[in-house]
Amino acid sequence: MFGVAGFLVGGAYAQSPDPTPQQQDIHGDKKDIRQDKQDLAKDRGDRNADQRDINQDRRDLTKDRVDRNQDQRDINKDKRDLRKDDAKYGVNSAQAQADRKDLHADRVDRNQDQRDVNKDKRDLTADHKDRNQDQRDINRDKRDLHKDRRDLRKDRKGN
Repeated sequence: MFGVAGFLVGGAYAQSPDPTPQQQDIHGDKKDIRQDKQDLAKDRGDRNADQRDINQDRRDLTKDRVDRNQDQRDINKDKRDLRKDDAKYGVNSAQAQADRKDLHADRVDRNQDQRDVNKDKRDLTADHKDRNQDQRDINRDKRDLHKDRRDLRKDRKGN
């Protein structure tokens, strides 16, 4: 007997009318808030990853600049040695030829390091752009979240 009465009562609840427009609005606002929170978390993660990339690129740039500057000092030393050896032993001497070979190798190294510096600068610029776009996305998501929470409060009040 109780089983039948319970079934009838359950059936009455199951056949309740569709949710009111206010309930639908509240449900939609809650859904929007959940989505905005997910978007915000994802954008924050992206921004933080971009910041890590920026930090790494800065370290790479510093190392490449140090290498380039050391190569330039080596070039300057080789030029001094070449001038001394040219004056002391003659232009075509074995010492002068060795100095020219060293000078060439140091210039190749310096030029490669300069290309690395230029690439690091390009990477840094791209990472800054990405990070700034992610920050703009975060700000937009925060505004959306604020608006959705305001809508939810308004719908709960019934205005």
